[in-house]
Amino acid sequence: MRSASGNGFDSSDSFAVSGAAERTARLHDIPPSITPSHGDDSHLLSRIASPADVKALAPNELAELCREIRTTLLAYGHQHGGHIGSNLGMVEATVALHRVFDSPRDRIVFDVSHQSYVHKMLTGRAAAYLDPDRFSEVTGFTNPDESKHDQFVLGHTGTSISLACGLVKTRDMEGPNSGIGNVIAVIGDGSLSSGVAFEGLNNAAEQGGNLIIVFNDNEMSIAGDFGGMYGPLARLRASGGTAQPNLFNAFGLDYRYVEAGNDVSALVAAFEEVRDIDHPVVVHIHTLKGAGYDGEETHADRQTASASPVSFDSPTGVHPTDNVNHSEPWHSDHCNLSDHEPHEGQCEASHWQNPDAAIGKPDDPRKHYGKMAMAALEPRFAAEPGLVVISPATPGSNGITHEFRERAGAHYVDTGITESHAVAYAAGIARAGGTPVVATTASFFQRAYDQFFQEMSLNRSRVTVLDFLGGLSGSDNTHSGAYDVTMFSNIPGATMLVPTSARDYLADLAWATAPAGSADAPAGPVVIRVPGEAILAAERDATLLPVTGGQIADRPQSASLPASASSASGGISAATVRGTVSVTAQHAGVRHMLDWRVNQTGSHVAIIGLGNAYPLAEQTAAALSADYGITATVIDPRQCTSLDSDVLESLRDGHQQVITLEDGQLEGGWGEKVTAYYANHHVSDGSRNPHVLNFGAAKEFTDRVPLGELNERYGLTVEQVTEAITRCF
Repeated sequence: MRSASGNGFDSSDSFAVSGAAERTARLHDIPPSITPSHGDDSHLLSRIASPADVKALAPNELAELCREIRTTLLAYGHQHGGHIGSNLGMVEATVALHRVFDSPRDRIVFDVSHQSYVHKMLTGRAAAYLDPDRFSEVTGFTNPDESKHDQFVLGHTGTSISLACGLVKTRDMEGPNSGIGNVIAVIGDGSLSSGVAFEGLNNAAEQGGNLIIVFNDNEMSIAGDFGGMYGPLARLRASGGTAQPNLFNAFGLDYRYVEAGNDVSALVAAFEEVRDIDHPVVVHIHTLKGAGYDGEETHADRQTASASPVSFDSPTGVHPTDNVNHSEPWHSDHCNLSDHEPHEGQCEASHWQNPDAAIGKPDDPRKHYGKMAMAALEPRFAAEPGLVVISPATPGSNGITHEFRERAGAHYVDTGITESHAVAYAAGIARAGGTPVVATTASFFQRAYDQFFQEMSLNRSRVTVLDFLGGLSGSDNTHSGAYDVTMFSNIPGATMLVPTSARDYLADLAWATAPAGSADAPAGPVVIRVPGEAILAAERDATLLPVTGGQIADRPQSASLPASASSASGGISAATVRGTVSVTAQHAGVRHMLDWRVNQTGSHVAIIGLGNAYPLAEQTAAALSADYGITATVIDPRQCTSLDSDVLESLRDGHQQVITLEDGQLEGGWGEKVTAYYANHHVSDGSRNPHVLNFGAAKEFTDRVPLGELNERYGLTVEQVTEAITRCF
């Protein structure tokens, strides 16, 4: 039985949660050491080209298909990695959906669509999971460009019911000519906690019509489940769907419960019962996240990492697990975020599986700098009761480890997949005098845009935002961080800092979270863009910073530039005026947060590299020196909220060109503001109006394009920047 913490019910309530052994006994055998090969007719999966092939199978072949799919997922996880755990739990449900419904006439909307791997296998894309040479053919999310069976590009969460309501509205308005049959929204794996999901439920009940909402209840989110709704959901599971309150009934929705969420026959029967229903209905299915993982040996038991599933002793292919219903506040096990040893049930590590090839590699920037930030904040908890770290469901990816959360206790809050709520919640904490730190991925923060403007910035709330994975990356088109600077740096009253070293990153964090009332505390919200791969690589290899070697003086001075254009790294002042920076408060030991840092003084060319693009600035300067004898001025702006007019004015003397480099969207971004500054402050002496070149990303969505290729596309390489500079001379 779960504890009362965070579940909305008292620990004295007595109910029986279904035993894991009973649940996993319904799961199908996984053939030992089998990796089906596309085109091999001895395996069912290789013969599935469309949902029609699923319908053509004999009833007793469905179990075999599920076994092959599960085995394929396990092998794919070792070789490629991905959201394997949620898909292992959805094998039987997805097979049953395509057995009963007629996609694409019947519209299936997956949310979160990282649960759609099995759907892709059954809609003509099995080879992308069976053949390593074809792994890159599909994204990790639904995408209509891949198949007519995918309704939307969906990489975030909570919107499937709203989208489905829209499909239903048009179908019912147009009648039989719409070409749309049943509409099915598949939600779960934590996405029901997203506020927009409740907005969709509310609309669905009012609108009516055929709408089937399949709620995949695997008792997990990305990390644990959080929120008052999970207590009533546990009661529903324990009672076979009869307990009250029933949140779906409370919305006015019909409701069905299927305990055997990993029994393909039971699911086929349940879906057949609601097919062509004339009103909205929720089909609540109880599944086991990661079903099949515990049939594998752990890497600790292996001599070498294997890319194929190992043989299982269990007759079901999935070992019974007691890894459910833990009592600690975050409701996950003690797996401690290992991405290489996921297992069944409430296992946080099963959310994302890294491939075997990644074993032993150092932390990526998100985990590296995330752990660093938490290590800096944790010692302050005892003396600062109002200091709270808030994660909207993505702690592990950002270095907020299981052990940190345990030690932090009430100083850590997981709000679930609720970015809008998390930011507004943080604003409330700040208004009460607390010190909130909200941490998640740049692309997820897009979901809280209104709260950044209203609750946070308009109210001048002292909120610190840790913006992870900002900038260019090889991610899919739903997870790009290339737009974070255009978003955050243009919000009135918010300060966006872009540190280029661990030292500056920690100094920025200390300033942003300075206790309320501190003399040097900022007056409003602060966004810190967490350094990315280029910065971390340079910290690990100083040769990637050929001008400074990573050794930045505390207060670098320049013979040709005023001292006010340089910055120290000690205490920080918030003394600024709106628009460009104008430092008026000068006192010992205080550095001015918005001053740009001049790391090398030169002539002819000034190169300003923002954030992750800063190492490129030094590397370009080194190339200019080596190949052309030009000593360029090199500047680290350290922030993108405002322009340092002192530095920009100083560049008029002796600099014909000013180069801006940024690893984000150029249009509406930071570099164009430098261009606009000189255009709007034109002087009569033409020789004192530098020519400005901006380098950054085009305004476009990119899908899994390697970072190196993106840099080439946007001219963000030493050779391309150098060529552009010298061409102008």
